[in-house]
Amino acid sequence: MYILDKENSIANHFLAELREIDIQKDRYRFRRNLERIAELLAYEISKSLYYQNKEIQTPLETTSISLMHDFPVIVSVLRAGLPFHQGFLNVFDHADSGFIGAYRKHTDEINFSIEMGYEALPPLQGRTLILADPMLATGKSIVKAVDQIRKIAKPEIIIIAAAIGTPEGVQFLNDNLQGNFTIYLGSLDRQLNENSYILPGLGDAGDLSYGQKHTH
Repeated sequence: MYILDKENSIANHFLAELREIDIQKDRYRFRRNLERIAELLAYEISKSLYYQNKEIQTPLETTSISLMHDFPVIVSVLRAGLPFHQGFLNVFDHADSGFIGAYRKHTDEINFSIEMGYEALPPLQGRTLILADPMLATGKSIVKAVDQIRKIAKPEIIIIAAAIGTPEGVQFLNDNLQGNFTIYLGSLDRQLNENSYILPGLGDAGDLSYGQKHTH
């Protein structure tokens, strides 16, 4: 597991602005900070991918450089995943994209199930998959998304990326996801509260990005 803020860097400023209650009221800035965290995570992920030498022509001569053998596929969980997705796409600019809809369906204030809806996926068989969701809280939506993807195709490598994660979410992935996978986080927070919200967290990333949603 890789955690971005384990070492001090400019990422701390982006994470602080995501969390700061007054700054996060600026939706554009909130979305942009999610995007920037994703860009930094994408750079770190790029170090683990497959490379091969390729000859390129400069104006003066040919030279050899190691380039990625194949760009990863980026699949994001809607709707909070949209600005996060864009950050990965800014770095992996030739990547294929996919989207999965997931939401919490509450039976009461505490208990809920994860419901999956919309799905649009590119070819994934044998490829590197980055599954991007800004908040890794319980981990249930990630497990459901991976299970759904594996019914269609078997990616060779699965990378799970989130801006904020929890020990409970990480443990749930380790207990319930089959096969090899790697987790990349902007920050690992302390815990979930009784309503399965992240502490200290930042609130609802979807609402902060796009406005409060209507609830039934």
